[in-house]
Amino acid sequence: MDLLEFARGPALQVSLAIFVFGVIWRLLGLLLLPWRKDHSAPRGTAPYAVVAVLQANLRKMWPHKTFVKATVFQFVNGYVMHVGLAIVVLLFAPHILFIKSLFGVTWPALPSNVVYAVGAITLFSLIAGLLHRLTSPVLQLISRTDDYISWLVTLLPVATGLLAIIQVGARYETLLALHILSICLFFIWFPFGKLMHAFTFVLSRGATGVRFKHRGAEL
Repeated sequence: MDLLEFARGPALQVSLAIFVFGVIWRLLGLLLLPWRKDHSAPRGTAPYAVVAVLQANLRKMWPHKTFVKATVFQFVNGYVMHVGLAIVVLLFAPHILFIKSLFGVTWPALPSNVVYAVGAITLFSLIAGLLHRLTSPVLQLISRTDDYISWLVTLLPVATGLLAIIQVGARYETLLALHILSICLFFIWFPFGKLMHAFTFVLSRGATGVRFKHRGAEL
C-alpha cells in the first residue's frame, strides 16, 4: 500500500470515525449537563428563550461599537478566513465529489480558478491572523497551545491543497496524499480542540443571551 492509498483508505476512514464520534461525544457532554434553574422573576421586557438565543447570536456577529476600532481587523480577517474556508470546502468540484461519496448529495461547483484564488486569500488570512496573535499583547496573554495547534491543522489542508494544485515540491500523487493526511489530522484534532467552536458557538452565545435577557441586561 503506497502513501496515497493509505491516505485515501485507512487514514481517512479512521479520522472520519474519530471526528464523528468525538463531535457527538462533546455535544452530548454539553447538552446533558445539568442546567441550574434561574428562580428569579424575568424582567418584563425579557423575550422568549428562542428569541434571546437568536438575538445573542446575531448581536455577536459584529463587535460592540465601543470595541470596533480595537477589534475590527480581528473580525474582518475572521470573516475572510471562515468564508474562504467554506467556499473552498463546499464549492470546489473534487470536494463536492468527496461529499457525494459520503452522503449521496451534490450541488454546482464554482470555477476552479475562482476557488484557487479564494484558497490563496484564505491562506494569507490565516497567516495574518497568526501574526496578529503574535504581535498583540492581549492575544499573547490569553493564547494557549490549543490556539496554535488549531491554527496549524487548519492551515495545513489549505497549504497542501494549493501545493497539490501547482505541483511544487513533489509528485502530484505525493502532494495529494499529504493533503488528504492533513485533512485527516484536522478531523482527528477537531473534536478535542478549539475548532469545536464551529458547533458550540451557537450554544454558548445562546446560553449567555438567555441569561442576560432574563435579567434585563443588554448584550
